[in-house]
Amino acid sequence: MTEFKRINAHGHLLPKPGDIPAFMKERKLFWVDDDRKFMRQGDWKRPITDPSFFLEEKLEWMLQNNIDHEVLITLSQLYCNGLSKQVTEDIIRFQNDFHAQIQNEHASKFTCGFVVQPAFIDQALAEIERAVNTLDLQLLCLPTHYQNKDGDWISSADQSTEPIFELANELGLAIEIHPYDAPKMIQLKDQFWRFHLIWMCAQTADHYHMFTLLDFPNRYPNVRTCYAHGNQFGQVNIGRRMQGFNGRPDLFEGAQNPRESLGASNVYFDTLVHDVDSLELLIRRQGIKQVVVGLDDPYPLGEMESVPDSYPGKVIDDALKNGVIKPEDVQSVWKSNIERWLNRAIV
Repeated sequence: MTEFKRINAHGHLLPKPGDIPAFMKERKLFWVDDDRKFMRQGDWKRPITDPSFFLEEKLEWMLQNNIDHEVLITLSQLYCNGLSKQVTEDIIRFQNDFHAQIQNEHASKFTCGFVVQPAFIDQALAEIERAVNTLDLQLLCLPTHYQNKDGDWISSADQSTEPIFELANELGLAIEIHPYDAPKMIQLKDQFWRFHLIWMCAQTADHYHMFTLLDFPNRYPNVRTCYAHGNQFGQVNIGRRMQGFNGRPDLFEGAQNPRESLGASNVYFDTLVHDVDSLELLIRRQGIKQVVVGLDDPYPLGEMESVPDSYPGKVIDDALKNGVIKPEDVQSVWKSNIERWLNRAIV
């Protein structure tokens, strides 16, 4: 057993089939089969690959894997891109109320996020106020991109979302940036899981590109932002972005040099990059203090023991064995860095 609490900064939880409002299944917006075999949305379905998608089994899984506390990220399927304002309000209210209940009933085990849809800015601001002041949620989950009322795809680091970041800065919120809906944005055949393996990483890198060029880290110093999946493509892309910034200054009028955001004290990245070489690059780019353990459980692209040659925390163990991190770094990425991102102690 470790001498410190192990916190997972990136996990997910499904509501039970009977807890999902009837209108969501009736309108094919999102539902879970009664036998818990699949989650569904429209004509899309995804197998539920581990029992720990659900609460009781999640708690058991955490105990078995020495996970003392977990940060629950909102479900990507409930970002509500392209939906009407009223339907968006109803779905997001359900998601946030569900997470608030989980956090309230299991405060020692979970810190839960809440989500808003930037397409409806007044609604989003009102929901932030409700989530923070009524539901006691302090972690805002934003998609890398959202679909505006004209059907255009916009980065959530954009002039249109500045009111959200201004309010988050005023409230001192933590923010999680997570990708989804790549098949709606990229007109490619859905083959070999390419949208999860390639395009989700590209979405995150694109968000980081805009986030840093528009100087969000300095403009909103009280916001502490964490990127899912280590912003893996964004780390390897730093040199190309600096070359472009220096080589074509006419295209970057009013933009911040990408180099200036490296290692920013209010920007964090989780460890879900799946290999030591990628983790080493992340640490060299951003610094060990900006890295937090993220397992993305219970998805098979997370660190799950049900996947061959995988288990929760494997990349950290491998990094320690290979000298990429020091023994004293292990506690930092598992606990203190996460507490600094959340701005709360986990006891």
